[in-house]
Amino acid sequence: MNSQSPPGPSRRALRVLRRYPRRAPLTLAYLCLLLAGHAWTGHVLSADRAAAVLGHLSTNLDNLRDHPLSALLGSALFFDGTLTDVTSTGFAGTLITLGLGVCCFLAWTEHRWGKTRAVAVFLGGHVAATLLTAAVITVALRHGRYPEDVRHALDYGVSYGAQTVLALGTLALPRRGRLPWAVFVLAWPLGGAEWNGPLPDFTTIGHLTAAALGFALLAVPAFRRRPVRATRLSSTAS
Repeated sequence: MNSQSPPGPSRRALRVLRRYPRRAPLTLAYLCLLLAGHAWTGHVLSADRAAAVLGHLSTNLDNLRDHPLSALLGSALFFDGTLTDVTSTGFAGTLITLGLGVCCFLAWTEHRWGKTRAVAVFLGGHVAATLLTAAVITVALRHGRYPEDVRHALDYGVSYGAQTVLALGTLALPRRGRLPWAVFVLAWPLGGAEWNGPLPDFTTIGHLTAAALGFALLAVPAFRRRPVRATRLSSTAS
């Protein structure tokens, strides 16, 4: 009797790519939107105009006071990174936030729990981490820990939401891989941190806060239970 050999890595990768639009259509649409926004600000708009658009959507203290809703939602439509400068630290950040965070773990969250919960986790992490970081910045400014120009610093992108789903994605890993993954999620933002005495820069605080929010969701029973839909799909596949 001839036994069928398991498919190789290339065939498995092609199978995953073919199933991706069906399993995570919202994530795919969001990814296309992010890439379109990146191309628009990077190649269509002039440098001054792109800076004005991103400056308006930045979630700094001034913008959160003047137009909080458009800043919070608009900043999640762009990613702060590079797709071409592969030797830079910015490219490594893009691989983590856009590649792992959005492409992989947001898609996994959508497939496992559905579109509504995926949006709630990602956008909730983005908004909550931004607002909590803004509170830290406000206190730090009162005590002279940050320079005054941090009030209007450029701060936009998907990395806080991505960090939240990266932390929640710990559930997607085998048990032996969960602790190393958790260490990685917490450690990578610290790699490029700039310190103001005992306090790191505010983006590092935002990433760590977003990760803490994602890890906190691991204790929520609704996220620890395997959804009925996923269980049925697993049974059908076997």
